[in-house]
Amino acid sequence: MEHFFDLLLSQAVAIFAILDPVGVSAMLPSLLHQDITKKEMNRVAFMATLTTLIAFFTVLVTGDFILKLFGIDMNSLKAMGGVVLLLMAVDMVSGYSKKRNHNKEEDEEEAKEYENLAVIPIGIPIIFGPGLFATVVVFKSQTEGVADVLSLVIAFLINIFILYFTLKNSIYIKKVVGITGERIVTRLMGLITGAIAIQFIVSGVVEIAKRTI
Repeated sequence: MEHFFDLLLSQAVAIFAILDPVGVSAMLPSLLHQDITKKEMNRVAFMATLTTLIAFFTVLVTGDFILKLFGIDMNSLKAMGGVVLLLMAVDMVSGYSKKRNHNKEEDEEEAKEYENLAVIPIGIPIIFGPGLFATVVVFKSQTEGVADVLSLVIAFLINIFILYFTLKNSIYIKKVVGITGERIVTRLMGLITGAIAIQFIVSGVVEIAKRTI
């Protein structure tokens, strides 16, 4: 039982750092119309969270199959995933913005546009990007039984709940934390993500080296 909770804690912290829900929520209003209503924001939060959840379970179930289909060694993915996370961490620490420009439709098209934005690019790839994909696959490969898989699912669901709450209240979060607060949180998450990335790279490279020597 102690192993379960230790694993759950480590997975939850890692996923939280990569998801960076506070940073994403503070950035979200910049992607949408400044006059967006609370009801519309709730809809965006729901669709983005649902997209992320579906992506997670899809990767959780099919991740191993995809690796076998393309003949990719797990340690190679672990090392490459670490590189992706490291690049993402460098962007986060250096203050890189995930903000992207989008053309706005007329008022009668805005509701549909918000739903589209909630799926792409907010859900994928801003929230569930290559870094999180690699992390889920690597964590899944390290599971040794049903309890470990359950731990990973619970860790993700905890973060999904936090993500949904922060996205719903992103307008207020942006006002509270401000630009400076957003940068501080994002850079802190960047440091944690970078540390996870180094662990992935070292672990993957060491295992590959053992097989080749």
